[in-house]
Amino acid sequence: MPRPGITVRGTGARSRVAAAGRVPPRWRGEVERVLITEEQIAQRVRQLARRLERDFKGRDLIIVPLLTGTVMFMADLLRHLALPLRIDFMGVSSYGAGTESGELVFTKELRMELRSRDVLLVDDILDTGRTLKRVSEKLRSLKPRSLKTCVLLDKKARRVEPIEADYVGFEIPDAFVVGYGLDFAERYRNLPFVGVLKPEMYRAS
Repeated sequence: MPRPGITVRGTGARSRVAAAGRVPPRWRGEVERVLITEEQIAQRVRQLARRLERDFKGRDLIIVPLLTGTVMFMADLLRHLALPLRIDFMGVSSYGAGTESGELVFTKELRMELRSRDVLLVDDILDTGRTLKRVSEKLRSLKPRSLKTCVLLDKKARRVEPIEADYVGFEIPDAFVVGYGLDFAERYRNLPFVGVLKPEMYRAS
């Protein structure tokens, strides 16, 4: 039986890509399996960059990544974007040491003026939708000309707010994922792949 895969969105017809690749020996005691490989991420980031270039050609774009989980995704995406753009980070925190989303706290405010500008809000994962909804509302209050959203991962099974992202890397199942910028208790961000954390690692906390 093939292992359940992940869904790639945003390139026309949906396609399934099986999660492949073994967990490196260093992480086998903590990571259950590789959900999205480094190669799959790289390919999808290039696809997203090409679509963004088409959609924002000739426009005055400001990208607003949310710290800290977007760092790796944003760095790779920027390397493939041949667009004139500016970047201003916003800091938000909604996860503590546990796995449940808590109250959203803004830890860094924007410095740039967004009024009458085209804005792309970038986040690492869309799950409950609370963070994306709250941040989007805050940005819309600054009167941009347009506001679009881009996320690497979309976990629809956990959605509690009626919100969708305009650009999505991968739709994933309801698993606790880490790597490629995503953390648990500030660990695992440096993994080059997206992996599923073993339940005993977060249940112990």
